[in-house]
Amino acid sequence: MAISLKGDQEISSVPTTKSKALRINLNSDIYGTFAEIGAGQETARNFFRSGAASGTIAKAMSAYDKDFSDAIYGIEHDKRYVTQPRLKKMLRHEIDLMEDRLSRSKHPDKLFFSYANTVTTIDFAKKFKGHGWIGIRFQLDPLEEYNEIILHLRFKESDARLQQETLGILGVNLIYGAFYLNDNPKELVKSFYDNLSNDQLEVDMINFSGPRFMYVDNRLMSLQLLKNGMTNAVMFGPDGNNLLPAQVLYKKNILALRGSFRPVTKVNMDMYEKSKRLFLEENKVKEENTQVIFEITLSNLTSEGKINERDFLDRAELLCSLGQNVMITSFQQYFKLVEYFSEFTKERMGLAMGVYNLIQIFDEKYYRNLSGGILEAFGKLFYRDLKVYMYPYHDQASGDYINSENLKVHPRMKELYKFFKNNGRLINIDDFDPEILDIFSRTVLKMIRDGEEGWEVMLPEGIPEIIKQKRLFGYSRSRISK
Repeated sequence: MAISLKGDQEISSVPTTKSKALRINLNSDIYGTFAEIGAGQETARNFFRSGAASGTIAKAMSAYDKDFSDAIYGIEHDKRYVTQPRLKKMLRHEIDLMEDRLSRSKHPDKLFFSYANTVTTIDFAKKFKGHGWIGIRFQLDPLEEYNEIILHLRFKESDARLQQETLGILGVNLIYGAFYLNDNPKELVKSFYDNLSNDQLEVDMINFSGPRFMYVDNRLMSLQLLKNGMTNAVMFGPDGNNLLPAQVLYKKNILALRGSFRPVTKVNMDMYEKSKRLFLEENKVKEENTQVIFEITLSNLTSEGKINERDFLDRAELLCSLGQNVMITSFQQYFKLVEYFSEFTKERMGLAMGVYNLIQIFDEKYYRNLSGGILEAFGKLFYRDLKVYMYPYHDQASGDYINSENLKVHPRMKELYKFFKNNGRLINIDDFDPEILDIFSRTVLKMIRDGEEGWEVMLPEGIPEIIKQKRLFGYSRSRISK
């Protein structure tokens, strides 16, 4: 072994795909099945090629024919095959077969697992790059219930063979991480890209479940995907479980509200209710086909160059308690958010925002990296007939309510502003509640942390109780009592 010299920097060594597969193969207790549909049997192939696979692989299969697949796993109600429910059925079915066919008395120490994927690779016309679901159901003790890790990926490569190889490496990383990194879920998530790069794939959803992940907050795992640059947007529902944005937003009308929600206030909810009412008055917008998104940018979660995970969970807790779908994105500019939504829908879109955010939209400094500057950004922002619903600002000095009629923008932006205003793209929210207009999240946050009284009346019903009960945002009863 080479000696270490003073001044040497420690270099983290990532195991190769072959060494990961071999380590699992050489463990006499790890034993399971591989069921892969849509991109060959690339994960199983890595285990076969590394050697000693007979001690790990009980069965490897691919049911490509739909009738064969339905006969094995049953028919999905939506008749689709590349879905999360399909993957879960595959994982459970294969584990049930393991339990039925392998006697526990003969294999008392075996740790059973089932690995599965159902994917579609790039089409012949190279129009759709493909996506897929992969997962593992596994145990870490023969007497313990099974754990499960499920994730969704989107391919970025433009060659089916390369996509297959990428999937095979990701599969090995998932299986290796499940057995050897389960005590550190953040590192487990990070390891998905071992021997891979961001140019090859995107992982945009992940869920952990089972006894070993009892205390894992899946919303926090979503945040890791963003922090690691694995995706640009993640989403979770009111129950705290992660959602697949493509599934939730597909062919939907979308109304998005961007904010810090630190904490969510009466102003936020008034903006939500009034903008939603206006949005539903738009032509062809029906409530049953409309999705409202509360969006927080990654930069909004960053303080002093770091992301405060506790603070993030506090915000998420309150928004989820109000029954909202929450999206965290890396899109600082609104036009990038709209471009992202446009990947999933051609229906109507709306943005609800306050005066400050609207002024930022008309600030040229945010578009210096675009060859077409602000005009390019606005072309992307408004090309889907997008409407901006503007919540007014109360100027306490003058007593005026600032809306799209009396808003002052930079002189160079006046004509551009007038163009969108006169073409009905900027809609005032007129039926606002003037009694709550002077409520700001930063004021409420300071009052909570300083132990001041009176902040409860600034928040939606039920929210103060949750903050107190769960000690969110630095709330402390001892400070109040003093």
